[in-house]
Amino acid sequence: MHPMFFNKRRLSLLFAASTLLVGAAAQAQTALDDVMKSKVLKVAVQTDSAPYGFVGTDLKPVGLDIDMANLIGKKLGVAVELVPVVSASRIPALQTRKADLVIATLGKNAEREKVIDFSAAYSPFFQAVFGPKNVSVKSFADLAGKTVGVTRGAMEDQELSKVAPASTDTKRFEDNNATIAAFVAGQVQFTALGASVAGNMMAKNPQLSVEYKLLLKDSPNFIGIAKGEDKLKSKVNDIIAEARKSGELDSMSKKWLGRPLGDLPQ
Repeated sequence: MHPMFFNKRRLSLLFAASTLLVGAAAQAQTALDDVMKSKVLKVAVQTDSAPYGFVGTDLKPVGLDIDMANLIGKKLGVAVELVPVVSASRIPALQTRKADLVIATLGKNAEREKVIDFSAAYSPFFQAVFGPKNVSVKSFADLAGKTVGVTRGAMEDQELSKVAPASTDTKRFEDNNATIAAFVAGQVQFTALGASVAGNMMAKNPQLSVEYKLLLKDSPNFIGIAKGEDKLKSKVNDIIAEARKSGELDSMSKKWLGRPLGDLPQ
């Protein structure tokens, strides 16, 4: 191949590559504009994760995450289209542009930060001790002599072992279903569970009159945003900051989780 032809071809390829990069960069900032133009915000939510997202008696999605999606839509002045996802499809929904935001009990970690961006935290997600409303428990010392059911090896098992008095009778079960079954059957007085698992239990067993008692560990939820969508991320963070200041986020947390918002990372 003639050197001059090779150089021209190489320059042409470099120009095409740079054009694609510029195009991608421009496209990466269009999400907010697209939402405002279409007047529709597509939000990926889970419907199997009470009290954050689940199907209500009218067969429509309800929960803290759905309230958060509607709050953002209201502040933007657009309609909200809920896109049901499962845990494994939350991030792909952003990457394939099926959703503008993911509001689905999404935790932030280094691996996920490589492929998507995150808003400030908007709600707690936690492991805690739950028990009947008519039994007063104000501190871990109050668990002395009490029976507590946990799932063997789960985070709540590990955290409870750090703080429970030596006289606490911790009964370990092989999975969450067995732990819940033992609590429902009255085999243990209290149970330590993740917020979502506990939410499902309380929704299915309202007769137990269960409530949040003691916090074991906080793992807050963040809103997922496609990588590079800084304008949308900034707008969402402004809405979160306003809702935090106005008390709207705190009200949501109390309504769905039975506990205050707490100190969430910005």
